[in-house]
Amino acid sequence: MSVDLVALKDANSRRWKAARALRDFVPAAGRLVSPSAKTQYQAVERRTSVPWFFIAVVHERESSQNWAGSLAQGDPWNKVSVHVPIGRGPFASWADAAVDALESCPPYAGRNHDWSVGGILTMLEQYNGLGYAMRGLPSPYVWSGTDQYSRGKFVRDGFYDPNKVDTQLGCAGLLMAMRALDHDVATRLGGQPAAPAPAGAFSRFLSAIGSFFGGRKA
Repeated sequence: MSVDLVALKDANSRRWKAARALRDFVPAAGRLVSPSAKTQYQAVERRTSVPWFFIAVVHERESSQNWAGSLAQGDPWNKVSVHVPIGRGPFASWADAAVDALESCPPYAGRNHDWSVGGILTMLEQYNGLGYAMRGLPSPYVWSGTDQYSRGKFVRDGFYDPNKVDTQLGCAGLLMAMRALDHDVATRLGGQPAAPAPAGAFSRFLSAIGSFFGGRKA
């Protein structure tokens, strides 16, 4: 069964306009837009033309922003990958591994030309797989942590558990929070105001940024 990508882009655009955060995305978003991280993502954008904030949310989703993990699947980039895509690497740097993931591995994000909101969300969904779209369901890879997703997850290749809840933060909620924190993200995603974050989010964001600069290493 194939997925109509035009229809999926439309569905994801409508979900984006309606979505509200149910969890606090701000601390994670703050890490992703921090100057040291943004600089590295922008360097990969210059090599691939893939928006840096797309790269950032994939990095968070695939490896919790671990700079030792490949953008493709989170495996160590200095070793040959053992998870899909299998057999990539080793690479000389995180950036080289990221370029390979975007240009040489499905869904070949480096070849994409539609970076509208619907195009971005659909490319993110393709990055994880279209199994949810084939079932007419929102992808937790994109929508977890928002009111557009409640439950259901592929717990391993080809096995879908309708009662399993994805506990990772989804890419859409991360982008919404990043839009509220970074002018470039807001401009390129249309400048729409982000959905309100849960109470106390801003203070936790400041605390997270302080911890980042105090001890995090790239």
